[in-house]
Parts: sequence; structure tokens; C-alpha cells
Amino acid sequence: MFIGRQKELETLSNQYAKNEFTFIPIYGRRRVGKTQLIEEFIRDKKAVFFTAINKGTYKQNLELLSKAIFDGDESHAVFGSFYDALENIFSRAQKEKLIFVIDEFPYLAQSEESIISILQQFIDLKFLKTNMMLILSGSSLSFMENQVLGYQSPLYGRRSGQIKLLPLDFRTAREFAPGLSKLDQAVMYGVTGAIPKYLSLFNDSLSLDDNIRGQYFDRNAYLFEETDNLLKQEFKEPSLYQSIITAIATGGSQMKDIKGKTGEESSTVATYMKSLLDTGIVKKDVPAMDKPGSRKTIYRLEDGMFRFWYRFVYPNVSLVSLDKGEMVYERIKPFIPDFMGEVFEKLCIEYMWSVYGDLPCAFQNISRWWGNNPDLKSQAEIDFIAYSEGEEQAIFGECKWRNEELDLAIVKESLEKCEMFKQFKKNYYYFFSKSGFTDGVREFVAERDDIQLIDFADMFE
Repeated sequence: MFIGRQKELETLSNQYAKNEFTFIPIYGRRRVGKTQLIEEFIRDKKAVFFTAINKGTYKQNLELLSKAIFDGDESHAVFGSFYDALENIFSRAQKEKLIFVIDEFPYLAQSEESIISILQQFIDLKFLKTNMMLILSGSSLSFMENQVLGYQSPLYGRRSGQIKLLPLDFRTAREFAPGLSKLDQAVMYGVTGAIPKYLSLFNDSLSLDDNIRGQYFDRNAYLFEETDNLLKQEFKEPSLYQSIITAIATGGSQMKDIKGKTGEESSTVATYMKSLLDTGIVKKDVPAMDKPGSRKTIYRLEDGMFRFWYRFVYPNVSLVSLDKGEMVYERIKPFIPDFMGEVFEKLCIEYMWSVYGDLPCAFQNISRWWGNNPDLKSQAEIDFIAYSEGEEQAIFGECKWRNEELDLAIVKESLEKCEMFKQFKKNYYYFFSKSGFTDGVREFVAERDDIQLIDFADMFE
């Protein structure tokens, strides 16, 4: 069953409807649903769908492309070159509306470096004379952004649009397990990173505990070895990448911390870190309103599945391998709410964008803030600040994923922290709580027009 991606399908349909050549690159991390999106789109259309293979040779990929062109009929001979294969595509596109898909395009380019230039020549001299549609798909973000979309690429300026496929939003993720409670769906969203492939593994006829235990703490389960498999697919030396990820997962947020935990030189860590940033596994963060390159830069695991796996599964791999997964899960289960703290912050920011038109002030940026509070002479953190450069209003957010109601002490503490931001003439405060608010908080807020209380039960309805 295909779920979500309506905006992306609409984009593809609009491009397909044009009576001219169109070219759409589609890219995003592995398992995010690129192939499924394309398959859904071409389901009722004439298309040639070719998937290049990782570490495949020129000959192997040419054989697969030939097979795709002849719709699996192996009685046809293999084309003598990619040029000949594209000539066949061009000939067909002159006679009928045709979609030509190269899935995992970076793999093809690795086996034949000239393919990008060959494609550029075919687009300029031949494909532009047709109304065919070309789709190049890839999981290597850096390759797609530099070698396909980048200014130096031979393909630069020839695309009709592009789709960067991101993890699903919460509303869509819930559709994968509608039988779970909304609280359980939030945890499912968090531990899967909202990646469609991982969401599809959850069964709403089982409890949340059974789903997590069955997917992460069973040595035969899909997600038990998923991080290793992804790293091996992406990188030639997965062990060092794993070491860096482990360092971040265990609290090494700054480059000096990661260097210390891995025992590698800064230059080595920086080189490998760039690749992790390119794949979307790691994210580089600076506090709200700081400029890129800030000394407060930290590194976080952006991928929710990696965050969960390295926090809870990695330290217990040996036990799970010995079929002690149930015991391990019971031991780590009390710490899942703490893991959900960062997930809830992400959900709250997603919610803010979803109600953007109803907010008291417009904003262009929304992100976490951390640093020194000179008023209180202490380090402080704010879950998010929504602001626009040069504007005089901002929204400050506090997000609490706790089993108890949010009390007045937390509200007052948060308000006190925010007093240091004197560049804004008008502040608004949004408090989000998993478990609601005490009567004291509601009475306090009733006397103010700058504070909103948002219960998780009322979000995304």
C-alpha cells in the first residue's frame, strides 16, 4: 500500500502533462521511498525503469539497461554501448509519450564516468525534440546535489524541477499504524525516524512494545542489522564512520569531543563527518540566531532510527545476538521517554509550521537555542525560537515529554530564561506538554495574552 507523497506525485504529474521534454532529479536518503514514489507514478504509464547496481561494472549495468529497455525479454541482444541504448530510448520517445527512469544513478556514474556527459549531449541534441520525461534518482545526496544539480555539472540548467524526498511528517506517518494510540504513534515516529520502509514494518495489531522489541531486539529482525547494512552500502570504511556515530550518540556533540572519543586526528574526523552530513545521518547545528561557523556548533544524529539504535541496541548487540532481546528491552524501556524528548521538540516545530497562518507573528526561522545566559550567569537551553531577521517579535517554545502535568515552576523558569533576548520588543510563549498542565499553570496563563498552552492530545487533529 502506497501512503502519502501527494505533493510529490502532483509535481511529477504536472511535469508529465507538459507537451515537452522534462527532466526531474529525485534524491534522498536510503529507504525514504524514492523507488516506491517513482513506481507509483509510472504505474499506468509507458516507462523504461532501469536500476543501476552498487559497484557494478560498465558491462553489468549495460546488460541491465538493455533488459529494462526490452521489458525483460532476454532474447534481445545487449546494446553495444550506453550511447546505443539511449539512441533506442530516443527513437521510442519520438513515437510515444515515454518516461525514462535511471534509479540509483550515482551507481551508474561510478561504473561509467562519461554517462553524465553522454546524457547532456542526448538532452541537448535529441531528447529536447521529444516530450519524454527523464527521471534520475539517487541516494547519495552529495552526488545528486553536486554532479546532477550543481553549477559545475554538465546537466546544470537542464532540469525542469527537482524533488528532495524527506522523511514523512507525523500526520502521514500515523497512517502506517492507525490502530495504535496517538502517543504510541509518536514513539513509532521517533524510533523509525519517519522513514517509510521502517514505518511499514510496524503492525498495529501488535502493541508498541511488541513492535519495538520485534524489530530492534531480535537478532533476525530487519532493523537489528540495518545501521550496519546502510553504512556498508554507503562507505568503504564503515568502521570509522561507526566510531564517529557512536561518539555522537554517547554525548560527543562538539568536534573536540568526537576527536577524543574516536582517537582520530581532527582532519580525519572532519573528512568523514562531511560524508555523514551528506547522507543525512548527522546534522550540524548552531544556536538560533547564530551564524554558520559559530563556535557553538554541535553535531547531532539527525536520523531517528540511528539515534535509537546507537543509544539502545548498540550497547546490547551481544545480548540480543544471544536471544536475550526481551530482557534487554525491559531494561531500556524506562529510558524511551527521555529519548522522546528530542523527538517531541521536532514534533512541536512541525506543528508550528502546520499552524503557521494562525500564529501571532510571522517567522522565517525556527530552531533550538543554547548558550550562556548573562542575566542568570548560567548555561541555558530553549527548545525553540521562531523568529525573522530584523523583526521585533518572536515565539519561544518549551516542549516537555513527561508523564506528569507541566507545572507552574517550569513555566516561570522558562519565562525567566527568555528575558535575556532583549532584541525583541514583543515575545510570545508556547508551552507543549505530553500530559497536560496543572491548574496552577492554567490560572496563571488565564491572566496573560502572550502564552499558549498546547496539549499533545490536541496536536495534529
